Amino acid sequence: MANLISITDPGDHRLDDYVRLRETSLRKKLETEGGLFIAEGAKIIRRAVEAGFRPRSFMLAERWLEGLSDLLDATDAPVYVVTEELAEQVTGFHVHRGALASMHRNVALQMDDLLGADRLVVCEDIVDHTNVGAIIRSAAGLGWDGVLLAPRAADPLYRRAIKTSMGTVFDLPWARMTNWASGLEELQRAGFEIVAMALGDDTVSLRDYSAALRASPRKIALLMGTEGDGLSAHWLRQADAVVRIEMHHGVDSLNVAAAAAVACYELAAGRGDQR
Repeated sequence: MANLISITDPGDHRLDDYVRLRETSLRKKLETEGGLFIAEGAKIIRRAVEAGFRPRSFMLAERWLEGLSDLLDATDAPVYVVTEELAEQVTGFHVHRGALASMHRNVALQMDDLLGADRLVVCEDIVDHTNVGAIIRSAAGLGWDGVLLAPRAADPLYRRAIKTSMGTVFDLPWARMTNWASGLEELQRAGFEIVAMALGDDTVSLRDYSAALRASPRKIALLMGTEGDGLSAHWLRQADAVVRIEMHHGVDSLNVAAAAAVACYELAAGRGDQR
């Protein structure tokens, strides 16, 4: 590994990609405008590289060099070897066992790339990165085909989203809607039945809807709304069905990520492609 570089100064400019990752303005400049994202943890780094993302650099504690040696030998990206204490000084948080990598973003998928799918989760303005990551992990684990994000939803390649998803953001196809106002119409033209998750007296039980879906398989786009207010009135009006999870003990609803997991499980059957 000829590209190993030992660094002892937290102010070394070569570590600029990793500086104060907790700060939103710096993270946005790095991860969106800079066309990069940060992978945290050896497993996540490996998953990103194996999914085809190109490393710009690594910042690793010495303990990870042997376990990642095959990846490091296959790239000419610099490997900055630091102590875990120095990594924490640079980033401003406790780095997961001292393993980070700065990765180049690949060309993003477009909404059209997902229209041939059979099962999509559609996130409207879900701004919490942890929730977006958890939803993608559930969709991937429960056999859904992809995730579609409204323009203002959180970025799946932010560090926290990647970490919460356990790296499934690298494998499950996802894309952003090009137009929030007309995006659902585009899905309907592509043959999707629009199923919204919401509270209300005129909603259908998710369990009952799932039973009907098994009897009559079809393509489903599952709408999940914001953490506080839920789905917008505009999207609810366009839904073909509005479903709810039946709750007990005075609980009115679940966290959006938990609700998405329940719905993905229930609606996985009745696929139009008969998988």
